[in-house]
Amino acid sequence: MSSKPLKLFFCAGEPSGDLHAANLIRRLRERSPALEAVGYGGPRMAAAGCRLHADLTELAVMWFVRALANLPKFWDLAGRADRYFRHQRPDGVVLIDYPGFNWWIAWRAKIHGIPVFYYTPPQIWAWATWRAKKMRRLSDHVLCSLPFEEDWFRQRGCNATFVGHPFFDEVRQQALDESFLELHRRREGPLVTILPGSRTQEVLHNLPWFLKAAARVCQAVPAARFAVAAFKPKHAAMAAEMVAATGEWNHSVPSRPTIDIYSGRTPELMRLATCCMACSGSVSMELLYHAKPTVIHYHISPLAYAVQKPFRKVKYITLVNLLSTGELYPADLSPYDPAQPDAERVLFPEYLTCEDKSAAVAGHVIQWLTDPAVLARQIAALETLKAEVAHGGASAKAADYILRELK
Repeated sequence: MSSKPLKLFFCAGEPSGDLHAANLIRRLRERSPALEAVGYGGPRMAAAGCRLHADLTELAVMWFVRALANLPKFWDLAGRADRYFRHQRPDGVVLIDYPGFNWWIAWRAKIHGIPVFYYTPPQIWAWATWRAKKMRRLSDHVLCSLPFEEDWFRQRGCNATFVGHPFFDEVRQQALDESFLELHRRREGPLVTILPGSRTQEVLHNLPWFLKAAARVCQAVPAARFAVAAFKPKHAAMAAEMVAATGEWNHSVPSRPTIDIYSGRTPELMRLATCCMACSGSVSMELLYHAKPTVIHYHISPLAYAVQKPFRKVKYITLVNLLSTGELYPADLSPYDPAQPDAERVLFPEYLTCEDKSAAVAGHVIQWLTDPAVLARQIAALETLKAEVAHGGASAKAADYILRELK
């Protein structure tokens, strides 16, 4: 590297990507204090010292129709990045997950001869294997978060290196509010934590089914308490409206469940929980770290369910299950079924569905709350996998790699 300060352009569009980029920026700054970090991201990147050109996390969307509606905004942001690359010429571009828009940014960086680092690459091995060609063409370095990804990308001609999953860096440095923990430990009854997702559409599509499952659990385990861990205040307000409007409490449950709603308390509520109900996503890695028995639910429309089937190449949608079962591309791609012979290998029962699976979701929670032996076995299995894969240091390894390559 020259004597001038290192300048890196970051692009993260998801809340989780915002978190991982922020931790990476901090590790880079420890090694290169004069680092100039700019780009697209969210509030955590800004807090880490990144000069944001736009808050991309406000545009976190899924599915084709929603992305199409935001195309003009994405085009404008891509054009702004192109002008920045042309006139300011950063030393490198660091992309975090968020396929689609990040391909546009990578393409423009390559046009200007700027090296591209893809940190925590998208899981194209699960749903879009043909995009490995695009990854090879548009990125110079793929910094993998899962053990099997390095070989997968290398076999397809990408320059890939395994650095570890950055989620474990975050959970290792979390400072929990001990007064909050102590207050809730005094309350009677087992706690079931509900994690409805970090996107607004995930909350809208999944929380109603979680609330319906909670009603069923309450019938079987009247002492059970429930807490919704909302990602942000907007989601907490939405959850409060859903709870108030849910007739399930009044018509099918003799006594109303105890259900609280919190924003910004996810780590504490994970720690306090006996078990959890969660929307599918990278949160599963955090739940693994806390060794919390969890049932995963991801509700989509019938059209989306039909569309995703031919694209899905792996059996499970949950990272923890892919790691625990050990087979990335099994012959049987049918959805998880608790009656399957090897169902015990699936550490987080999961339901990708367009139907009402609240009874199945509740069934797992009820078993964990009423059978101490089953609960203990589940926790022990999670602890075993955690010891194998939940190592910290991904942010530091990625920072060292980027600085070494840019010398």
